[in-house]
Amino acid sequence: MGRVKYAAKNITFGWLGNIITLLLGALLRQIFIDRLGDTLTGVNDYYTNILTVLSLAELGIGTAFNYSLYGPVARNDFEKIKSYMKLYKRAYCTIGCVVAALGAAIAPFLKYLIEDPGSNSWRDLTVYYFIFLFNTVSTYFVSYKYSLVNAQQKNYIQTNIITVTKAVTVSLQIAGLMIMPDFYLYLLTSAGVELVQKIFVSFYLNRLYPYLREKEVEKLSKEEVGEIVSQTKALVFHKVGDMARLQTDTMIIGAFIDVTTVGFVGTYNYVISSVSNFVNIIFNSVLSGFGNLIATEKKEKQYLMFRVYRFMACWIYGFSAIGFYLMLTPLIMLWVGEARVLPDIVIGCIMIDYYFKGERIVLSNYKTAAGVFEQDKYLTLIQGGVNLVISIVLVQKIGLTGIYIGTIVSGLIANITKPFIIHRVCFDKGAYAYFKDSVKYIGVNAAVLLLLVLLKNAVMKEVSIPVFAAMVVVITVVYNGVFLAVFGRCEEFKYVWGLVLRKGRRK
Repeated sequence: MGRVKYAAKNITFGWLGNIITLLLGALLRQIFIDRLGDTLTGVNDYYTNILTVLSLAELGIGTAFNYSLYGPVARNDFEKIKSYMKLYKRAYCTIGCVVAALGAAIAPFLKYLIEDPGSNSWRDLTVYYFIFLFNTVSTYFVSYKYSLVNAQQKNYIQTNIITVTKAVTVSLQIAGLMIMPDFYLYLLTSAGVELVQKIFVSFYLNRLYPYLREKEVEKLSKEEVGEIVSQTKALVFHKVGDMARLQTDTMIIGAFIDVTTVGFVGTYNYVISSVSNFVNIIFNSVLSGFGNLIATEKKEKQYLMFRVYRFMACWIYGFSAIGFYLMLTPLIMLWVGEARVLPDIVIGCIMIDYYFKGERIVLSNYKTAAGVFEQDKYLTLIQGGVNLVISIVLVQKIGLTGIYIGTIVSGLIANITKPFIIHRVCFDKGAYAYFKDSVKYIGVNAAVLLLLVLLKNAVMKEVSIPVFAAMVVVITVVYNGVFLAVFGRCEEFKYVWGLVLRKGRRK
Protein backbone atom coordinates (compact mmCIF):
# COMPACT_ATOMS: atom_id res chain seq x y z
CA MET A 1 0.00 0.00 0.00
CA GLY A 2 1.45 3.40 -1.02
CA ARG A 3 1.82 6.58 1.01
CA VAL A 4 -1.33 8.20 -0.43
CA LYS A 5 -3.45 5.10 0.27
CA TYR A 6 -2.15 4.81 3.82
CA ALA A 7 -2.85 8.51 4.38
CA ALA A 8 -6.37 8.15 2.95
CA LYS A 9 -7.07 5.16 5.19
CA ASN A 10 -5.72 6.95 8.24
CA ILE A 11 -7.84 10.02 7.46
CA THR A 12 -11.01 7.97 6.85
CA PHE A 13 -10.80 6.06 10.13
CA GLY A 14 -9.66 9.20 11.92
CA TRP A 15 -12.71 11.13 10.77
CA LEU A 16 -15.08 8.28 11.55
CA GLY A 17 -13.65 8.00 15.04
CA ASN A 18 -13.79 11.73 15.53
CA ILE A 19 -17.47 11.92 14.52
CA ILE A 20 -18.33 9.26 17.09
CA THR A 21 -16.34 10.83 19.90
CA LEU A 22 -17.52 14.35 18.98
CA LEU A 23 -21.21 13.48 19.23
CA LEU A 24 -20.85 11.43 22.40
CA GLY A 25 -18.43 13.92 23.95
CA ALA A 26 -20.74 16.89 23.31
CA LEU A 27 -23.65 15.07 24.95
CA LEU A 28 -21.45 14.04 27.88
CA ARG A 29 -20.19 17.60 28.47
CA GLN A 30 -23.70 19.03 28.46
CA ILE A 31 -24.94 16.37 30.92
CA PHE A 32 -21.81 16.88 33.06
CA ILE A 33 -22.45 20.64 33.29
CA ASP A 34 -26.14 20.11 34.08
CA ARG A 35 -25.59 17.37 36.70
CA LEU A 36 -22.27 18.33 38.32
CA GLY A 37 -21.97 22.08 37.65
CA ASP A 38 -19.46 24.54 36.22
CA THR A 39 -16.92 24.25 39.05
CA LEU A 40 -16.34 20.50 38.64
CA THR A 41 -16.27 21.05 34.87
CA GLY A 42 -13.40 23.46 35.49
CA VAL A 43 -11.68 21.01 37.86
CA ASN A 44 -11.92 18.26 35.25
CA ASP A 45 -10.39 20.50 32.55
CA TYR A 46 -7.77 21.86 34.96
CA TYR A 47 -6.48 18.46 36.08
CA THR A 48 -6.40 17.26 32.49
CA ASN A 49 -4.14 20.20 31.72
CA ILE A 50 -1.85 19.59 34.71
CA LEU A 51 -1.33 15.96 33.70
CA THR A 52 -0.59 17.10 30.15
CA VAL A 53 2.17 19.25 31.62
CA LEU A 54 3.49 16.23 33.52
CA SER A 55 3.85 14.40 30.21
CA LEU A 56 6.85 16.69 29.78
CA ALA A 57 8.76 13.83 31.40
CA GLU A 58 8.55 12.07 28.02
CA LEU A 59 11.03 14.72 26.85
CA GLY A 60 10.68 13.91 23.17
CA ILE A 61 11.86 10.32 23.42
CA GLY A 62 8.80 9.12 21.49
CA THR A 63 9.46 11.54 18.65
CA ALA A 64 13.12 10.54 18.45
CA PHE A 65 12.28 6.82 18.35
CA ASN A 66 9.54 7.29 15.77
CA TYR A 67 12.02 9.05 13.50
CA SER A 68 14.60 6.30 14.09
CA LEU A 69 12.08 3.63 13.07
CA TYR A 70 11.23 5.10 9.64
CA GLY A 71 14.39 3.74 8.02
CA PRO A 72 14.28 0.16 9.43
CA VAL A 73 10.55 -0.10 8.68
CA ALA A 74 11.07 1.05 5.07
CA ARG A 75 13.82 -1.59 4.69
CA ASN A 76 11.89 -4.34 6.57
CA ASP A 77 14.88 -4.67 8.89
CA PHE A 78 13.15 -6.65 11.65
CA GLU A 79 16.27 -7.16 13.76
CA LYS A 80 16.86 -3.41 13.94
CA ILE A 81 13.17 -2.81 14.70
CA LYS A 82 13.38 -5.25 17.62
CA SER A 83 16.46 -3.46 18.95
CA TYR A 84 14.82 -0.03 18.84
CA MET A 85 11.59 -1.28 20.37
CA LYS A 86 13.36 -2.95 23.28
CA LEU A 87 15.18 0.29 24.08
CA TYR A 88 11.93 2.21 23.63
CA LYS A 89 10.16 -0.09 26.13
CA ARG A 90 12.81 0.47 28.77
CA ALA A 91 12.70 4.21 28.25
CA TYR A 92 8.93 4.44 28.56
CA CYS A 93 8.74 2.27 31.67
CA THR A 94 11.23 4.63 33.26
CA ILE A 95 9.18 7.62 32.13
CA GLY A 96 6.04 6.14 33.69
CA CYS A 97 7.80 5.89 37.04
CA VAL A 98 9.11 9.45 36.75
CA VAL A 99 5.65 10.84 35.95
CA ALA A 100 4.21 8.96 38.93
CA ALA A 101 6.84 10.47 41.25
CA LEU A 102 6.43 14.00 39.86
CA GLY A 103 2.65 13.74 40.03
CA ALA A 104 2.74 12.62 43.67
CA ALA A 105 5.12 15.48 44.50
CA ILE A 106 2.70 18.05 43.05
CA ALA A 107 -0.32 16.83 45.06
CA PRO A 108 0.49 18.76 48.30
CA PHE A 109 0.61 22.02 46.35
CA LEU A 110 -2.80 21.76 44.66
CA LYS A 111 -4.32 24.24 47.11
CA TYR A 112 -1.89 26.88 45.86
CA LEU A 113 -2.65 26.16 42.18
CA ILE A 114 -6.44 26.44 42.32
CA GLU A 115 -8.26 29.72 42.93
CA ASP A 116 -11.77 29.38 44.41
CA PRO A 117 -12.55 25.62 44.24
CA GLY A 118 -16.17 26.26 45.26
CA SER A 119 -17.78 23.76 47.62
CA ASN A 120 -15.27 20.99 46.87
CA SER A 121 -13.11 19.88 49.81
CA TRP A 122 -9.35 19.70 49.36
CA ARG A 123 -9.49 16.02 50.33
CA ASP A 124 -11.82 15.27 47.43
CA LEU A 125 -9.81 17.43 45.05
CA THR A 126 -6.68 15.49 45.98
CA VAL A 127 -8.30 12.08 45.44
CA TYR A 128 -9.69 13.26 42.09
CA TYR A 129 -6.18 14.26 41.12
CA PHE A 130 -4.69 10.85 41.94
CA ILE A 131 -7.28 9.10 39.78
CA PHE A 132 -6.23 11.37 36.88
CA LEU A 133 -2.59 10.58 37.68
CA PHE A 134 -3.20 6.81 37.57
CA ASN A 135 -4.75 7.07 34.10
CA THR A 136 -1.78 9.03 32.82
CA VAL A 137 0.96 6.87 34.36
CA SER A 138 -0.52 3.55 33.22
CA THR A 139 -0.54 4.78 29.62
CA TYR A 140 3.26 4.84 29.41
CA PHE A 141 3.57 1.08 29.92
CA VAL A 142 1.62 0.39 26.70
CA SER A 143 1.75 3.43 24.40
CA TYR A 144 5.32 2.80 23.22
CA LYS A 145 4.02 -0.12 21.14
CA TYR A 146 2.04 2.25 18.93
CA SER A 147 5.29 3.70 17.58
CA LEU A 148 5.81 0.69 15.28
CA VAL A 149 2.21 0.83 14.04
CA ASN A 150 2.59 4.51 13.19
CA ALA A 151 6.01 4.09 11.61
CA GLN A 152 4.33 1.62 9.22
CA GLN A 153 1.79 4.36 8.37
CA LYS A 154 -1.00 2.31 10.03
CA ASN A 155 -2.17 5.09 12.33
CA TYR A 156 -5.74 3.87 11.84
CA ILE A 157 -5.09 0.92 14.20
CA GLN A 158 -4.43 3.26 17.10
CA THR A 159 -7.34 5.47 16.01
CA ASN A 160 -9.81 2.58 15.98
CA ILE A 161 -8.76 1.30 19.40
CA ILE A 162 -9.05 4.79 20.91
CA THR A 163 -12.44 5.34 19.26
CA VAL A 164 -13.94 2.14 20.66
CA THR A 165 -12.52 2.89 24.11
CA LYS A 166 -13.83 6.44 24.06
CA ALA A 167 -17.28 5.36 22.91
CA VAL A 168 -17.59 2.76 25.68
CA THR A 169 -16.21 5.12 28.33
CA VAL A 170 -18.45 8.05 27.42
CA SER A 171 -21.56 5.88 27.12
CA LEU A 172 -21.00 4.46 30.60
CA GLN A 173 -20.23 7.92 32.02
CA ILE A 174 -23.43 9.34 30.54
CA ALA A 175 -25.44 6.50 32.06
CA GLY A 176 -23.70 7.02 35.40
CA LEU A 177 -24.38 10.76 35.46
CA MET A 178 -28.05 10.22 34.66
CA ILE A 179 -28.50 7.54 37.35
CA MET A 180 -26.15 8.80 40.06
CA PRO A 181 -24.34 12.10 39.38
CA ASP A 182 -21.10 11.56 41.28
CA PHE A 183 -17.65 12.75 40.16
CA TYR A 184 -15.92 9.76 41.75
CA LEU A 185 -18.05 7.35 39.73
CA TYR A 186 -17.38 9.42 36.61
CA LEU A 187 -13.60 9.22 37.07
CA LEU A 188 -13.48 5.56 38.13
CA THR A 189 -15.54 4.55 35.09
CA SER A 190 -12.94 6.12 32.81
CA ALA A 191 -10.06 4.57 34.77
CA GLY A 192 -11.59 1.08 34.63
CA VAL A 193 -12.40 1.07 30.91
CA GLU A 194 -9.03 2.52 29.94
CA LEU A 195 -7.21 -0.06 32.07
CA VAL A 196 -9.00 -2.86 30.20
CA GLN A 197 -8.08 -1.16 26.92
CA LYS A 198 -4.41 -0.99 27.84
CA ILE A 199 -4.32 -4.70 28.70
CA PHE A 200 -6.03 -5.52 25.38
CA VAL A 201 -3.63 -3.32 23.40
CA SER A 202 -0.63 -5.02 24.96
CA PHE A 203 -1.86 -8.50 23.95
CA TYR A 204 -3.14 -7.39 20.53
CA LEU A 205 0.07 -5.69 19.42
CA ASN A 206 2.12 -8.63 20.71
CA ARG A 207 0.10 -10.90 18.40
CA LEU A 208 0.34 -8.42 15.51
CA TYR A 209 4.13 -8.23 15.84
CA PRO A 210 5.19 -11.60 17.35
CA TYR A 211 8.86 -10.92 16.67
CA LEU A 212 8.77 -8.25 19.40
CA ARG A 213 8.43 -11.06 21.97
CA GLU A 214 11.63 -12.76 20.85
CA LYS A 215 14.26 -12.91 23.58
CA GLU A 216 17.29 -12.63 21.31
CA VAL A 217 17.65 -8.97 20.48
CA GLU A 218 20.78 -7.31 19.14
CA LYS A 219 22.06 -4.30 20.97
CA LEU A 220 22.08 -1.02 19.11
CA SER A 221 25.48 0.39 18.28
CA LYS A 222 26.90 3.29 20.24
CA GLU A 223 26.37 5.49 17.19
CA GLU A 224 22.69 4.56 16.93
CA VAL A 225 22.06 5.09 20.63
CA GLY A 226 24.07 8.30 20.47
CA GLU A 227 21.89 9.60 17.63
CA ILE A 228 18.74 8.98 19.69
CA VAL A 229 20.31 10.62 22.73
CA SER A 230 21.37 13.63 20.66
CA GLN A 231 17.90 14.02 19.17
CA THR A 232 16.28 13.59 22.57
CA LYS A 233 18.51 16.27 24.11
CA ALA A 234 17.42 18.70 21.40
CA LEU A 235 13.79 17.68 21.86
CA VAL A 236 14.01 18.34 25.62
CA PHE A 237 14.22 22.04 24.84
CA HIS A 238 11.32 21.76 22.40
CA LYS A 239 9.17 19.96 24.98
CA VAL A 240 9.93 22.38 27.82
CA GLY A 241 9.25 25.38 25.61
CA ASP A 242 6.06 23.88 24.19
CA MET A 243 4.81 23.18 27.69
CA ALA A 244 5.49 26.74 28.81
CA ARG A 245 3.74 28.12 25.72
CA LEU A 246 0.87 25.71 25.07
CA GLN A 247 -0.08 24.14 28.40
CA THR A 248 0.10 27.03 30.85
CA ASP A 249 -2.89 29.12 29.72
CA THR A 250 -5.34 26.98 31.68
CA MET A 251 -3.10 27.01 34.75
CA ILE A 252 -2.78 30.80 34.60
CA ILE A 253 -6.58 31.14 34.31
CA GLY A 254 -7.06 28.82 37.29
CA ALA A 255 -4.45 30.66 39.39
CA PHE A 256 -5.26 34.31 38.50
CA ILE A 257 -8.98 34.25 37.61
CA ASP A 258 -10.92 31.19 38.88
CA VAL A 259 -11.52 27.53 38.12
CA THR A 260 -15.08 28.20 36.87
CA THR A 261 -13.67 30.32 34.05
CA VAL A 262 -11.43 27.35 33.23
CA GLY A 263 -14.65 25.43 32.60
CA PHE A 264 -16.08 28.18 30.35
CA VAL A 265 -12.86 28.30 28.32
CA GLY A 266 -12.81 24.50 28.32
CA THR A 267 -16.21 24.39 26.62
CA TYR A 268 -14.93 26.62 23.81
CA ASN A 269 -11.74 24.58 23.61
CA TYR A 270 -13.79 21.40 23.47
CA VAL A 271 -15.68 22.63 20.41
CA ILE A 272 -12.52 23.93 18.77
CA SER A 273 -10.52 20.76 19.41
CA SER A 274 -13.41 18.46 18.43
CA VAL A 275 -13.88 20.13 15.07
CA SER A 276 -10.22 20.90 14.47
CA ASN A 277 -9.42 17.24 15.10
CA PHE A 278 -10.92 16.59 11.67
CA VAL A 279 -8.36 19.04 10.30
CA ASN A 280 -5.47 17.73 12.39
CA ILE A 281 -6.19 14.15 11.31
CA ILE A 282 -5.46 15.15 7.72
CA PHE A 283 -2.10 16.68 8.53
CA ASN A 284 -0.98 14.21 11.20
CA SER A 285 -1.99 11.18 9.11
CA VAL A 286 0.65 11.98 6.50
CA LEU A 287 3.48 12.46 9.01
CA SER A 288 4.74 8.88 8.74
CA GLY A 289 4.28 9.17 4.96
CA PHE A 290 6.63 12.15 4.97
CA GLY A 291 9.14 10.12 6.95
CA ASN A 292 9.01 7.48 4.23
CA LEU A 293 9.14 10.16 1.50
CA ILE A 294 12.27 11.74 2.97
CA ALA A 295 13.91 8.34 3.32
CA THR A 296 13.25 7.34 -0.31
CA GLU A 297 12.72 10.41 -2.58
CA LYS A 298 14.84 13.28 -3.93
CA LYS A 299 14.67 16.81 -2.54
CA GLU A 300 12.73 18.17 -5.54
CA LYS A 301 9.84 15.80 -4.78
CA GLN A 302 10.11 16.55 -1.07
CA TYR A 303 9.90 20.31 -1.69
CA LEU A 304 6.85 19.96 -3.92
CA MET A 305 5.05 17.87 -1.31
CA PHE A 306 5.96 20.37 1.41
CA ARG A 307 4.43 23.22 -0.62
CA VAL A 308 1.27 21.18 -1.27
CA TYR A 309 1.08 20.33 2.43
CA ARG A 310 1.42 23.98 3.41
CA PHE A 311 -1.10 25.15 0.78
CA MET A 312 -3.74 22.76 2.11
CA ALA A 313 -3.04 23.88 5.68
CA CYS A 314 -3.55 27.57 4.85
CA TRP A 315 -6.79 26.73 3.03
CA ILE A 316 -8.28 24.40 5.63
CA TYR A 317 -7.09 26.26 8.74
CA GLY A 318 -8.17 29.57 7.21
CA PHE A 319 -11.64 28.21 6.50
CA SER A 320 -12.05 26.69 9.96
CA ALA A 321 -10.58 29.74 11.78
CA ILE A 322 -13.01 32.13 10.09
CA GLY A 323 -15.88 29.71 10.64
CA PHE A 324 -15.02 29.41 14.33
CA TYR A 325 -14.73 33.17 14.78
CA LEU A 326 -18.15 33.81 13.26
CA MET A 327 -20.10 30.82 14.58
CA LEU A 328 -18.48 29.62 17.81
CA THR A 329 -20.30 31.98 20.16
CA PRO A 330 -23.74 31.36 18.56
CA LEU A 331 -23.08 27.62 18.94
CA ILE A 332 -22.20 27.99 22.63
CA MET A 333 -25.38 30.04 23.17
CA LEU A 334 -27.50 27.33 21.56
CA TRP A 335 -25.69 24.51 23.38
CA VAL A 336 -24.99 25.52 27.00
CA GLY A 337 -26.52 28.99 27.32
CA GLU A 338 -25.59 32.65 26.95
CA ALA A 339 -24.23 32.85 30.51
CA ARG A 340 -21.17 30.81 29.44
CA VAL A 341 -20.22 33.00 26.45
CA LEU A 342 -16.74 34.57 26.25
CA PRO A 343 -16.09 38.11 24.88
CA ASP A 344 -15.62 38.49 21.10
CA ILE A 345 -12.10 39.89 21.55
CA VAL A 346 -11.05 36.69 23.34
CA ILE A 347 -12.48 34.56 20.53
CA GLY A 348 -10.66 36.72 17.99
CA CYS A 349 -7.33 36.20 19.77
CA ILE A 350 -7.89 32.44 20.02
CA MET A 351 -8.64 32.24 16.29
CA ILE A 352 -5.62 34.33 15.27
CA ASP A 353 -3.39 31.90 17.13
CA TYR A 354 -5.38 28.97 15.70
CA TYR A 355 -4.70 30.07 12.10
CA PHE A 356 -0.98 30.55 12.64
CA LYS A 357 -0.91 27.30 14.58
CA GLY A 358 -1.97 25.62 11.33
CA GLU A 359 1.21 26.83 9.65
CA ARG A 360 3.25 25.78 12.68
CA ILE A 361 1.81 22.26 12.47
CA VAL A 362 3.06 22.02 8.89
CA LEU A 363 6.51 23.23 9.89
CA SER A 364 6.74 21.07 13.01
CA ASN A 365 5.48 17.91 11.31
CA TYR A 366 7.90 18.24 8.44
CA LYS A 367 10.79 18.94 10.81
CA THR A 368 9.83 15.87 12.84
CA ALA A 369 9.64 13.64 9.76
CA ALA A 370 13.03 14.94 8.62
CA GLY A 371 14.63 14.60 12.05
CA VAL A 372 15.48 18.32 12.22
CA PHE A 373 15.55 18.91 15.98
CA GLU A 374 18.94 20.42 16.81
CA GLN A 375 18.85 23.67 14.82
CA ASP A 376 16.04 25.36 16.76
CA LYS A 377 16.24 23.59 20.09
CA TYR A 378 16.41 26.86 22.06
CA LEU A 379 13.60 28.53 20.13
CA THR A 380 10.73 26.97 22.07
CA LEU A 381 12.37 27.97 25.36
CA ILE A 382 12.34 31.57 24.18
CA GLN A 383 8.71 31.18 23.09
CA GLY A 384 7.74 29.68 26.44
CA GLY A 385 9.44 32.47 28.36
CA VAL A 386 7.81 35.17 26.22
CA ASN A 387 4.39 33.56 26.67
CA LEU A 388 4.67 33.27 30.44
CA VAL A 389 5.91 36.83 30.94
CA ILE A 390 3.35 38.49 28.67
CA SER A 391 0.44 36.32 29.85
CA ILE A 392 1.10 36.74 33.58
CA VAL A 393 1.64 40.50 33.26
CA LEU A 394 -1.37 41.14 31.01
CA VAL A 395 -3.85 38.82 32.78
CA GLN A 396 -3.54 41.09 35.82
CA LYS A 397 -4.17 44.19 33.70
CA ILE A 398 -6.75 43.17 31.06
CA GLY A 399 -7.86 39.72 32.17
CA LEU A 400 -8.41 36.73 29.90
CA THR A 401 -7.50 38.59 26.70
CA GLY A 402 -4.00 39.21 28.02
CA ILE A 403 -3.30 35.48 28.30
CA TYR A 404 -4.10 34.92 24.63
CA ILE A 405 -2.07 37.93 23.51
CA GLY A 406 0.92 36.19 25.10
CA THR A 407 0.04 33.00 23.21
CA ILE A 408 -0.17 34.83 19.86
CA VAL A 409 3.11 36.74 20.25
CA SER A 410 5.07 33.68 21.38
CA GLY A 411 3.64 31.58 18.56
CA LEU A 412 4.59 34.06 15.86
CA ILE A 413 8.25 33.68 16.82
CA ALA A 414 8.14 30.15 15.37
CA ASN A 415 6.14 31.22 12.31
CA ILE A 416 8.95 33.61 11.43
CA THR A 417 12.05 31.56 12.27
CA LYS A 418 11.21 27.93 11.42
CA PRO A 419 10.69 28.46 7.67
CA PHE A 420 14.30 29.66 7.37
CA ILE A 421 15.56 26.53 9.15
CA ILE A 422 13.49 24.07 7.12
CA HIS A 423 14.29 25.63 3.76
CA ARG A 424 18.01 25.77 4.49
CA VAL A 425 18.40 22.32 6.08
CA CYS A 426 15.84 20.27 4.14
CA PHE A 427 15.73 21.92 0.71
CA ASP A 428 18.94 23.98 0.36
CA LYS A 429 16.76 26.97 -0.55
CA GLY A 430 15.90 30.40 0.78
CA ALA A 431 12.53 31.08 2.43
CA TYR A 432 11.51 34.14 0.38
CA ALA A 433 8.85 32.24 -1.60
CA TYR A 434 7.38 30.88 1.63
CA PHE A 435 6.80 34.32 3.14
CA LYS A 436 5.57 35.70 -0.17
CA ASP A 437 2.90 33.00 -0.17
CA SER A 438 2.13 33.77 3.48
CA VAL A 439 1.24 37.36 2.58
CA LYS A 440 -1.08 36.14 -0.18
CA TYR A 441 -2.83 33.61 2.04
CA ILE A 442 -3.28 36.08 4.91
CA GLY A 443 -4.53 38.80 2.56
CA VAL A 444 -7.15 36.54 0.98
CA ASN A 445 -8.32 35.27 4.37
CA ALA A 446 -8.61 38.82 5.74
CA ALA A 447 -10.67 39.93 2.73
CA VAL A 448 -13.00 36.91 3.00
CA LEU A 449 -13.41 37.50 6.74
CA LEU A 450 -14.49 41.12 6.16
CA LEU A 451 -16.99 40.01 3.51
CA LEU A 452 -18.41 37.28 5.75
CA VAL A 453 -18.76 39.60 8.75
CA LEU A 454 -20.92 41.88 6.60
CA LEU A 455 -22.97 38.89 5.41
CA LYS A 456 -23.39 37.61 8.98
CA ASN A 457 -24.71 41.00 10.10
CA ALA A 458 -27.26 40.81 7.29
CA VAL A 459 -28.26 37.15 7.68
CA MET A 460 -27.96 36.42 11.41
CA LYS A 461 -30.40 38.85 13.01
CA GLU A 462 -31.12 36.30 15.74
CA VAL A 463 -29.51 33.14 17.08
CA SER A 464 -31.59 30.12 16.15
CA ILE A 465 -30.86 26.69 14.71
CA PRO A 466 -32.25 27.43 11.18
CA VAL A 467 -30.37 30.74 10.94
CA PHE A 468 -27.22 29.08 12.31
CA ALA A 469 -27.44 26.35 9.65
CA ALA A 470 -28.01 28.93 6.90
CA MET A 471 -24.96 30.94 8.00
CA VAL A 472 -22.78 27.82 7.98
CA VAL A 473 -23.79 27.22 4.35
CA VAL A 474 -23.03 30.86 3.45
CA ILE A 475 -19.57 30.68 5.05
CA THR A 476 -18.76 27.39 3.34
CA VAL A 477 -19.81 28.53 -0.14
CA VAL A 478 -18.32 32.03 0.02
CA TYR A 479 -14.98 31.10 1.61
CA ASN A 480 -14.21 28.14 -0.63
CA GLY A 481 -15.50 29.92 -3.72
CA VAL A 482 -13.17 32.86 -3.17
CA PHE A 483 -10.20 30.65 -2.32
CA LEU A 484 -10.70 28.57 -5.44
CA ALA A 485 -11.09 31.66 -7.61
CA VAL A 486 -7.79 33.06 -6.35
CA PHE A 487 -5.66 29.90 -6.08
CA GLY A 488 -7.38 27.44 -8.43
CA ARG A 489 -4.60 27.67 -11.03
CA CYS A 490 -1.59 27.42 -8.74
CA GLU A 491 0.72 24.38 -8.94
CA GLU A 492 -0.20 23.19 -5.45
CA PHE A 493 -3.93 23.05 -6.18
CA LYS A 494 -3.34 21.33 -9.52
CA TYR A 495 -1.39 18.60 -7.74
CA VAL A 496 -4.19 18.04 -5.21
CA TRP A 497 -6.85 18.08 -7.93
CA GLY A 498 -4.82 15.56 -9.91
CA LEU A 499 -4.86 13.19 -6.93
CA VAL A 500 -8.64 13.57 -6.67
CA LEU A 501 -9.11 12.83 -10.38
CA ARG A 502 -6.83 9.77 -10.28
CA LYS A 503 -8.70 8.39 -7.28
CA GLY A 504 -11.99 9.00 -9.07
CA ARG A 505 -10.84 7.06 -12.14
CA ARG A 506 -9.84 4.05 -10.01
CA LYS A 507 -13.37 3.90 -8.66
